[in-house]
Amino acid sequence: MNTILFDLDGTLLPMDMKLFEKIYFSELCSFFKDILPPEKLTEYVWKSTAAMVKNTELKTNEEVFFEDFTKNVGENIESFLERFNSFYDTNFQKVKESVKDVPAIRESVRILKSKGYDMVIATNPLFPRKAIYHRIRWAGFEPEEFIYVSSFEQNHYCKPQVYYYREVLEQIDKKPEECLMVGNDVQEDLIASKLGIKTYLITNNLLHRCDEEIQSDFMGDYDDFLNFVKELPNIK
Repeated sequence: MNTILFDLDGTLLPMDMKLFEKIYFSELCSFFKDILPPEKLTEYVWKSTAAMVKNTELKTNEEVFFEDFTKNVGENIESFLERFNSFYDTNFQKVKESVKDVPAIRESVRILKSKGYDMVIATNPLFPRKAIYHRIRWAGFEPEEFIYVSSFEQNHYCKPQVYYYREVLEQIDKKPEECLMVGNDVQEDLIASKLGIKTYLITNNLLHRCDEEIQSDFMGDYDDFLNFVKELPNIK
């Protein structure tokens, strides 16, 4: 194993997911209130997000989202594109209020880096690159510290599609047995195991949407993961 794939929200970036969603939609609706009623914007964003998650065609998530979004807002899509782009540089910053400070995960990344492991941001690519970069920095890192960051603009699939993980492996030129997927979402992150990728389930901020038994190669909280990382060999 030489590569660690990290989920972002709730894993590398500890946060209150419900508060994140609440602030996000509150700020988004406020930003667009002069061109679309809040309830309509929320409905359309969720609908187009669902289209991305279901998609299995070779289209970027950005293409899928805005193709679907255009069906609802019509010909004035250009004004929405400009507004979305501006939103992620302004009001989106308030979402940082949902972020928690957990030194153990930052220390884990520092140790992995010092030991020579490649690190990947394997976040569900539902957001534009700039929004993902903001959140990487909120977590205490720089995007350049990672060999790859999945995003709305470049990825063609979403979690929990196995296609998502296959595409990531292709783009980083790694074999499944070289990788460990670290995440807090049972359905979205542990599915990587179907390709032969080892998994580590972070139990803080755990997301589990059904009653099925959890099956992960490794499992523990942030402190457990830190201890796990300390025991990994140097690969430099």
